[in-house]
Amino acid sequence: MAADDAALIERSWHHPDAFAVLYDRYFDEIHRYVSGRLGTQVADDLAAETFLVAFRKRQTFDPARGAVRPWLYGIATNLLAQHKRSETRRLEAFRRTPAGEVADGGYEDRVTTRMAAASARGRLAKALKRLSAGDRDALFLVALAELSYEEVAQTLGIPYGTVGSRLNRVRKKLRRALGGVNPMIGGDVDG
Repeated sequence: MAADDAALIERSWHHPDAFAVLYDRYFDEIHRYVSGRLGTQVADDLAAETFLVAFRKRQTFDPARGAVRPWLYGIATNLLAQHKRSETRRLEAFRRTPAGEVADGGYEDRVTTRMAAASARGRLAKALKRLSAGDRDALFLVALAELSYEEVAQTLGIPYGTVGSRLNRVRKKLRRALGGVNPMIGGDVDG
């Protein structure tokens, strides 16, 4: 499909309507990723903006650098970085929200529901907030967008091994912040 996607981009240089196939193919998953990071309120706009930027930059796409899917996630991740202040405020509000309340269904809210049983909500929010932007991006691209390490490497423009290192570091930080409790099973973490 990567070659097909690259051919669609090239065809869209002369026939802009061809780009619509890529929009139809990837919009839902980009939307889910953005929605999980920032909530549903801005996901429509930011996901659409991702494709607008991709359309405007389609002639600069280099298939030798990687596939279209990670390229789109890279654009979305860069747009998310521009909204970092908003995300930081959201994590701070998330930390202060009582455990019984549920907000708009974003990633943090789904995590909150799982955290309530382990009483780890505030600690998780603080730990997520303290992660570097690069570490947080790698975590969300794997956990939320379900990209492979190779796709994350292409998306962020970093070596494959760096993805593994970042995620290993993130796991250790989150485990430490949660006192060794795995919030997904409510028990101790085995490593």
